Amino acid sequence: MQPDHSTHGTAQLRKSLRLWHVVIIGLAYLTPMTVFDTFGIVSGLTAGHVPSAYILALAGILFTALSYGTLVRRFPQSGSAYTYTQRAINKHVGFLVGWASLLDYLLLPMINALLAKLYLSAMFPEVPEWVWVVGFVTLISLINMRSINLVASFNTLFVGVQIVIMTVFAYLCVRGLSQGEGLGTAWTLQPFADDQTHLNALVAGATILCFSFLGFDAVSTLSEETRNPEKVIPRAIFLVALIGGLMFILMSFFIQAFFPTMERFHDQEAALPEIALYVGGMLFQSIFIVCTVINTIASGLASQTSVSRLLYVMGRDKVIPQGLFARLHPRYKTPVLNIAVVGLISLSAIFFDLVTATSIINFGALVAFSFVNLSVIIHCYLREGLNKGLANKLKYLVLPTIGFCIIAMLWLNLNVDSLLFGGVWAACGVLYLAWLTKAFRVAPPTYLAE
Repeated sequence: MQPDHSTHGTAQLRKSLRLWHVVIIGLAYLTPMTVFDTFGIVSGLTAGHVPSAYILALAGILFTALSYGTLVRRFPQSGSAYTYTQRAINKHVGFLVGWASLLDYLLLPMINALLAKLYLSAMFPEVPEWVWVVGFVTLISLINMRSINLVASFNTLFVGVQIVIMTVFAYLCVRGLSQGEGLGTAWTLQPFADDQTHLNALVAGATILCFSFLGFDAVSTLSEETRNPEKVIPRAIFLVALIGGLMFILMSFFIQAFFPTMERFHDQEAALPEIALYVGGMLFQSIFIVCTVINTIASGLASQTSVSRLLYVMGRDKVIPQGLFARLHPRYKTPVLNIAVVGLISLSAIFFDLVTATSIINFGALVAFSFVNLSVIIHCYLREGLNKGLANKLKYLVLPTIGFCIIAMLWLNLNVDSLLFGGVWAACGVLYLAWLTKAFRVAPPTYLAE
């Protein structure tokens, strides 16, 4: 199908992003301080071995990041796993992967609004919770509507603040350990493994920690706004995953050494304020919570940016209403209506709880990761015939297969709520696709010519 040259199709996203812009947006999406949000839950699951669970999760993510890099060089368009699967396998599968991906893309901005509500309500309990949600969603929506470069600039500041506060936290942990807190030393491997370590528990923990890595792939949705995307986006994807993963492992090591068990915490699912209090005192706790709110703003900006671009590509393909989702602002060249839609969905943070929301979004993420690895094998190894020689077999078969197997292992540990909600969402996508394609007799529409 030839590109649509209607008023919806002629406007183009502005190519203005460089490597550092994309990496910063990805790290903001990853939110390095997320390690504190899930630490209590995962430490309980893994019997005090959160760093090892992060290592396992990072292994699967890095193999998958290589697959994303391979595909973005061939298909340097926005749309992430939706575009890659559509082009590498077929349009029906591509639509369903995009539909599944929407689940985590749409809900992650809401989760950031939910986190902001929890933190700010703890600081100012007299203010109604809905006020924080509405204010947060309005702020990030207005910034996103204005300019993608403005988002990158804000996120540079916010990521910098996170790195500073995490550095101070690590120093305080080392000082406390030297004074006899926790394990009594930072020179220990106990947070990684001891006689209580069990692989099944680490896998269960790694499944939850996939939530922490959401964002390494989201930068691929910025391909059409990035200069030289064939080179920049693959590098950015790998760097975001690697830098974020190393930060998670290092920080979780210090926390685990300081808190080898969860006995000191009143609520494992909301341990962040107590972690800051025990490590640095009341003043540090206040500063820490303020920085955590800044963290949610950075992640909210980045996650809303990504999902609005995915909706734009799917609208441009006409698989969702083009008149709404494929429009760009004539001056700012941003999909303002998509941003507004995502903002409205994010207002559901008024009603959601954190455990349910985070469990749901992992379903869409694992669908995307699985099919990106499969797409490399199908498109490169089989369709392009790059199956001669050791290097090609390693790059286009062995590595994506390893990535797929690790992600499949995480699949087996998704909780029931995630599988149930994700299954219902996927079933709705199949029914919608059947209607869109006249019972699968025709291919879904697409913007790009084959």
